[in-house]
Amino acid sequence: SRVLECQGLPIVNGQCDPYATVTLAGPSRQVLHIQELPISKKTKVKKKTNNPHFDEVFYFEVTRPSSYNKKSHFDIEDVDEVDKMEIRVDLWNASNLKFGDEFLGELRLPLKFLRQSSSYEAWYFLQPRDNGNKSLKPDDLGSLRLNVVYTEDHVFSSDYYSPLRDLLLKSADVEPVSASAAHILGEVCREKQEAAIPLVRLFLHYGRIVPFISAIANAEVKRTQNLFTSRDPNTIFRGNSLTSKCIDETMKLAGMHYLQVTLKPIIDEICQVHKPCEIDPVKLKDGENLENNRENLRQYVDRIFTVITKSGVSCPTVMCDIFFSLRESAAKRFQGDLDVRYTAVSSFIFLRFFAPAILSPNLFQLTPHHPDPQTSRTLTLISKTIQTLGSLSKSKSANFKESYMATFYDYFNEQKYADAVKNFLDLISSSGTRDHKSIEQPILLKEGFMIKRAQGRKRFGMKNFKKRWFRLTNHEFTYQKSKGDHPLCSIPIENILAVERLEEESFKMKNMFQVIQPERRVLYIQANNCVEAKDWIDILTKVSQCNKKRLTVYHPSAYLNGHWLCCKATADNTPGCTPCTGGLPANIQLDIDGDRETERIYSLFNLYMPKLEKMQEACGSKSVYDGPEEEEYSTFIIDDPKETYKTLKLIIEGVGTLEQEHAQYKRDKFKKTKYGSQEHPIGDKSFQTYIRQQSEISAHSI
Repeated sequence: SRVLECQGLPIVNGQCDPYATVTLAGPSRQVLHIQELPISKKTKVKKKTNNPHFDEVFYFEVTRPSSYNKKSHFDIEDVDEVDKMEIRVDLWNASNLKFGDEFLGELRLPLKFLRQSSSYEAWYFLQPRDNGNKSLKPDDLGSLRLNVVYTEDHVFSSDYYSPLRDLLLKSADVEPVSASAAHILGEVCREKQEAAIPLVRLFLHYGRIVPFISAIANAEVKRTQNLFTSRDPNTIFRGNSLTSKCIDETMKLAGMHYLQVTLKPIIDEICQVHKPCEIDPVKLKDGENLENNRENLRQYVDRIFTVITKSGVSCPTVMCDIFFSLRESAAKRFQGDLDVRYTAVSSFIFLRFFAPAILSPNLFQLTPHHPDPQTSRTLTLISKTIQTLGSLSKSKSANFKESYMATFYDYFNEQKYADAVKNFLDLISSSGTRDHKSIEQPILLKEGFMIKRAQGRKRFGMKNFKKRWFRLTNHEFTYQKSKGDHPLCSIPIENILAVERLEEESFKMKNMFQVIQPERRVLYIQANNCVEAKDWIDILTKVSQCNKKRLTVYHPSAYLNGHWLCCKATADNTPGCTPCTGGLPANIQLDIDGDRETERIYSLFNLYMPKLEKMQEACGSKSVYDGPEEEEYSTFIIDDPKETYKTLKLIIEGVGTLEQEHAQYKRDKFKKTKYGSQEHPIGDKSFQTYIRQQSEISAHSI
């Protein structure tokens, strides 16, 4: 028996060190043995791989008792019994755990089957462990209810998906957006989440997620405006709409690293230290002090709140762009409510991002397991408080049903917390692509005194340093002599090409940075201290990182006395000699396969084809009959029946073409591949099902 190789073994506790045992088993599944000699043989352990290559040979010789003369022989009374024997191969993960090695799977090869050929080589699916002769009564075991969904997709090359993919990607440009392919997918799927997952991944991959979410968010706001003219602004974007689900999914994908750098250190500490934080007098344990617990909880909430509100510069760009769009939509709809620009954003970033991540850190990859009950209770109390702090509602104590939570919240009933939340929300929703038609007033992000070096706008002007009042909004960066004066200089945000530190050697001054503009103009600035310098660099980089002409290289020192101090180049227009830092982990690259997501969307359209056809009927009904809507059509959002019908027709045609390609692929594949090959290992039930179906079709046709 030669054990060759394995593919795709499971990884257990982050490692896979596999080995195989080969055993000769008797008719009753009892292992044959002679004089207590073991007959299981073992391969070498292959370290750190779940695709091991063993290529090891094991010999088992079966003989009659009279001819037995070697230790490796196995005694068997009747040669016919050989047909009832089998070779069993077990795969194990070599573990250092005290519970022993982990079983990965097994396969059984009847000798009767192997005797038909002198040499036999095939791939096998690993199977669960056989229980042998042990018979368990149903009463001996508990019961477990599962709902398991398994999907298996074959992904073609990109050109197969071009028609459907192009139809989906132009969804943001379709008027109205409810007639777009992406919106229609959300209408026909049973759950909006089902549609949101592949749509978000596809749009993220092709850089179209922001315009798509902006389009469906605007449509949702208009729809609520038409239906409910007195709609409460605090409730927009909070339902299970396609908009909300798409934003949730985008935050999960793009914001995973953001959560790691903000919450993970404190969450780890909470899980490890186990400070008592119970503030419900009824639930206090013996020996615990209520005031001490409140102080422990207050410190945790304060630290997490500070980390969150100081993290605006790390918020991923795609999330900031989406929040900018939400802010604009809400402000246009509720122009009389100045707070709606904050609540539209906080309902996502606090209510649906930070609060759930604190409550269930294991679901956001912040912890490997669900926390223990005491830690879980602490995280629940923190999550409730953070959620309320972020809501900016007028009477926050009324948000709590429990009196002990309302009492605890009095610690945070200060204006400085509301101001911190607003500043944070301003920053993360102000770096979107600026629209000159925006109704938003400029948002003040930071201001304060710093020292600047004259930019030398005149050829022979003085290059002296002066103290000025600097002011940064999401529109421009300005400075003036004193606070409230008319600006002496204004730099539009789109003209900031890079913001980098300046080497101390340039002017023999510490805490300096440079703001680089078009035509090699550079503004040199000295902050009051290193902390202030970093804050200014981070926030200026954040608001300007969407600029299309951002530099990739810069000079870390100044141009003085006819040359650059850093690289000694003499021409003042010499390109930079050092790569720009960017300074922010705001654009994390995601590993997304666009074709895989398009295939998944095709599968969903194919699954819900009856609903697509029903939606076509609804479009026809709306086009020719303007009376009361039939009940079976009322579930669909159809703003423009003709445009929606056109899109539906293209979807159905595209899905039909792909369905034919899949059918042809299966026919070709099953004709050419062999049962027992790597493509169809023995135990592949999909292959067996296909063969059975083909047999039934052939019999029916005959």
